[in-house]
Amino acid sequence: MAVTSNLPDSLSPPVHGALDYAELRTLGLSPESIIDFSANINPYGPSPRVREAIARVPLERYPDREAWALREALADHHHVPAEQIIVGNGTAELIWLVGAAFARPGDVALILGPTFGEYARAVHLMGGRVLEWRARPDDNFAFHPSEIEALLQRTHPRLCFVCRPNNPTGQICPLEALATWSEHYPDTLFVVDEAYIHFTPGLESALSLERENILVLRSMTKDYALAGLRLGYAIGHTRVITSLRLVQPPWSVNALAQAAGVAALHDQEHLHETISRTLAEKERFVSELQDRNLTVVPSHAHFFLVRVGDATVFRTAFLSHGILVRDGTSFGLGEYVRLSTRRPEENAVLVARLSSVLPFVSSLRQEQ
Repeated sequence: MAVTSNLPDSLSPPVHGALDYAELRTLGLSPESIIDFSANINPYGPSPRVREAIARVPLERYPDREAWALREALADHHHVPAEQIIVGNGTAELIWLVGAAFARPGDVALILGPTFGEYARAVHLMGGRVLEWRARPDDNFAFHPSEIEALLQRTHPRLCFVCRPNNPTGQICPLEALATWSEHYPDTLFVVDEAYIHFTPGLESALSLERENILVLRSMTKDYALAGLRLGYAIGHTRVITSLRLVQPPWSVNALAQAAGVAALHDQEHLHETISRTLAEKERFVSELQDRNLTVVPSHAHFFLVRVGDATVFRTAFLSHGILVRDGTSFGLGEYVRLSTRRPEENAVLVARLSSVLPFVSSLRQEQ
């Protein structure tokens, strides 16, 4: 008898940004030769204190399975008890923990899309059902709280995933709407992913609502540029955090990541200075793209959607010129690519290569 899994037949891994090393090997390209506009990471890299901290980590020891030093640093930073914080191997792990702890077979999870694919995957793995409210391109993918409220009222979901600001659209779900929903639907856990909140200065966090049924996710891989170490955390009510800890694998956050997180938190000057530079550069970058007749969707974050007609063809053409952009097809946005603002000299390369790439895009379309 053949061994079979119990996974749904429709399950497939979501597509993500960042370099696909197998693809680059197939194309004969080296990672070092690619400028990566597909990953929404602080382009200036981590604080110098991070490298100093990880150099001092004893590699022969197991990491602290409770990540206590990092949780204490986060508790001081956010002015909450450490018991309300869990640290994870990136927010992707935390999303999966939410699925494992709170999604039962048949449960409904409402996802505000188009958005990050791991929310749906975590629910599907647990046998849950995904319902998506989907923003529309005709109004720049704005949120419509009344429409979402109607879905909440009709389905009373077990979970509701809200990315704020949203990836890939850069739009923001109003805090007032979250306050209303969390009050009206106390049995729903609202998972608010604030991975990009530092790239939207002045945006008030859902933490300010202090609701027992709101869990806030943060990713230190984006703003603090620790993607290679995989680091994220969640803040929520003690009962919710305790449930997540019960399903977390032991030692899932390595010692290097924990040390890096503490060091990064202690250098807020680096964080704010580099993000300020990135956001200023975004305005110039967007302007140059618009000057070349590209349609850029307004975004509150440092990344944004660009309408290009055929995203897959556009990505292929740019990759052959040493530039990686995020194909929007996996978001259901086959006419759009997502670009993340990088350093001025790198953005200038992309703009300069448009004159070579756009004719190539046209030729590829004609061949199809």
